[in-house]
Amino acid sequence: MDMEESGMREECGVFGCIASGEWPTQLDVPHVITAGLGGLQHRPITKGPKEAAKLIKLVTLLQPRCSGQEVSQAAMWRLRGLVYICVLADVMQSSCPCGRGAADNCSAACEYLDGCELLRHGIGLYTSSDSEMITQLLAYTPPQERDNTPDWVARIKNLMKEAPTAYSLLIMHRDVIYAVRDPYGNRPLCIGRLIPASDMNDKEKKSSESAGWVVSSESGNFLSIGARYSHEVKPGEIVEISRHGVRTLDTIPRSEGDPVAFCIFEYVYFARPDSIFEGQMVYTVRYRCGQQLAIEAPVEADLVSTVPESATPAALGYAAKSGLPYVEVLCKNRYVGRTFIQPNMRLRQLGVAKKFGVLTDNFKGKRVVLVDDSIVRGNTISPIIRLLKESGAKEVHIRVASPPIKYPCFMGINIPTKEELIANKPEFDRLAEYLGANSVMYLSVEGLVSSVQQDIKFKKQKVQRHDITIQENGNGLECFEKTGHCTACLTGQYPVELEW
Repeated sequence: MDMEESGMREECGVFGCIASGEWPTQLDVPHVITAGLGGLQHRPITKGPKEAAKLIKLVTLLQPRCSGQEVSQAAMWRLRGLVYICVLADVMQSSCPCGRGAADNCSAACEYLDGCELLRHGIGLYTSSDSEMITQLLAYTPPQERDNTPDWVARIKNLMKEAPTAYSLLIMHRDVIYAVRDPYGNRPLCIGRLIPASDMNDKEKKSSESAGWVVSSESGNFLSIGARYSHEVKPGEIVEISRHGVRTLDTIPRSEGDPVAFCIFEYVYFARPDSIFEGQMVYTVRYRCGQQLAIEAPVEADLVSTVPESATPAALGYAAKSGLPYVEVLCKNRYVGRTFIQPNMRLRQLGVAKKFGVLTDNFKGKRVVLVDDSIVRGNTISPIIRLLKESGAKEVHIRVASPPIKYPCFMGINIPTKEELIANKPEFDRLAEYLGANSVMYLSVEGLVSSVQQDIKFKKQKVQRHDITIQENGNGLECFEKTGHCTACLTGQYPVELEW
């Protein structure tokens, strides 16, 4: 299901690039930035014509779903340089980044900073932007700073003390990028190494040479920019990236006893399937969710299919575990506009029929298990069920590869209000009848968490069995300690106490 149809949206992603070695180099940083942004275009979904990618320290704006060819050579020439960071966000006063930093999903940080020392010291704010508050706090001189030279590490630490979650930051000062992830690790952030052009065609060569470094919310875009995944920024870590390489400056701890709280919906819904989080590919986790769903919610049927395309890995997992064949019943028309912009319900419902074609010969007279990644408001799945039944499906059983969403998110995900969520409506008690399906079953919270953490726990046991401390992807054994995931939208249990 598309983000705009469900009402759930990621608000931005961050990307940074720096060339290695002596400058000037042959690395075309602006084109790396453009391609890197292209690989994050699934994250900044918003309802409005002003969607754009704002590039910090750049003199142009790129439209959000533009190809590299659409960026003019004149614009590329104006972007020439060696260090850039950028953020995908609305180009609006209340949400666009400020200064020379980029912030990924800082809603919780915004709430913490509402009562921070900025306001206590009488520093006024011009917008409701979380980025402005973060920028102002970074500009504020902390007590640790002893002279007139800005101590950026001290300032970043001060920010992290004031706002323990939820954000990933890229901060540029002169020729250095600081990559910062909040102590709870709620938002993703990873580092990749740009491969020299001479080594790009030799996949077997393990060269230690680097043409530069990139930092991104996700790793799925690394292949398109000639980069190899290096490692994730650990929760609470402050990383300095310069022409000389990458080094950790400090790691800020969480409150004693608190586990990591990485957003579990990055696995379910938001991230690209080829991205890597916590040492595992998103596709693999979604496949395991489908397998677990088959265990928890079996049904007598003839075939398994999916709502294209984000639920496909889960549907394949369900089919493999249940022993039913996986068959496509819907084909997606990629050239149709978004259904949410239609002015009335009739046109929105027709929009679903325009967006999906039915492969009638594959399911006519058969019982279909249709796997979706989530049902948020129920506006999209109901017309699809009706479309399949009108086209000859004998039965349609809905299986959802995530638990019901019941609570709003204050960690940076734009979820509809509690009243809009289908799980909180009276109709939820008779959801199958309400949607027009023969049955509807969700994956349990426990099933989702176990599917996500299965491979992480295996790696931890493997390391402990060998009784060694390894440096895997730049992280030692401590990276496995207190593994946790934020399930607040499912359980109402937030990783930190909300102060409003």
